[in-house]
Amino acid sequence: MDYALVCAVALLASGLTFFSGFGLGTLLMPAFAIFFPLEIAIAATAVVHFVNNLFKLALTARSAHARTLLGFLPAALVAALLGAWLLSSLGHAAPLTTYTLAGGEHSISPVKAAIASVIFLFSVIEFLPAFDRLAFDRRWLPIGGAVSGFFGGLSGHQGALRAAFLIRCGLTKEQFIATGIVCSCAVDFSRLGVYSLQIRSSHEHIPWPLVAAASAAALAGTLLGSRLVRKVTIRSVRLIVAVALGLFAIALGFGLV
Repeated sequence: MDYALVCAVALLASGLTFFSGFGLGTLLMPAFAIFFPLEIAIAATAVVHFVNNLFKLALTARSAHARTLLGFLPAALVAALLGAWLLSSLGHAAPLTTYTLAGGEHSISPVKAAIASVIFLFSVIEFLPAFDRLAFDRRWLPIGGAVSGFFGGLSGHQGALRAAFLIRCGLTKEQFIATGIVCSCAVDFSRLGVYSLQIRSSHEHIPWPLVAAASAAALAGTLLGSRLVRKVTIRSVRLIVAVALGLFAIALGFGLV
């Protein structure tokens, strides 16, 4: 069941989000979280996300825009470390409360409450038509890097904010896609270092066979998406992501997953 669900989500999400630059992590992490603790789910998702981004980078690297990367990436890397460290710190905290529902005991931990709040905020933003027009001038690139990098390290949600800052940089479609992929790869690499230390100290283990299967499914989705995603509007994809995020945020916030 875990392989079927996680791989199906990886395949579909990777295909649908090839051009939008975001959505794979936001959809895949809840699938992992059904079967594993939240910290492990976020780390496993980051590995799949990183592998898939490396594959996309091999396809698009020549189009990356160096000047934009220099303005955006340094702050993103530092902020990603901070966000990942905060996630690790919250993971050691005691539960805020526990309750019983349908014969089962559920706990609401600080890390679950924090991640649920972030995810719910993103789900609300995705429903706002004004977000389609949200963009920032080039001089705000370092701030954009810091904001998207921090949330990338904390919960894996970096793509939507990154896109909002990059969209006004005068890039071609190819440059926009490739530049976003380079930034995403760098943030993934940065946060994976922190996650690995946290997982090792807590004696938890990433489910590597499942991660490998999900990575393969995501790569297949990327190949399919590069051919098929033009038929799907980015707005439609974002609405699907927003619904999934909202439902998961509610379940996570109440300690159900």
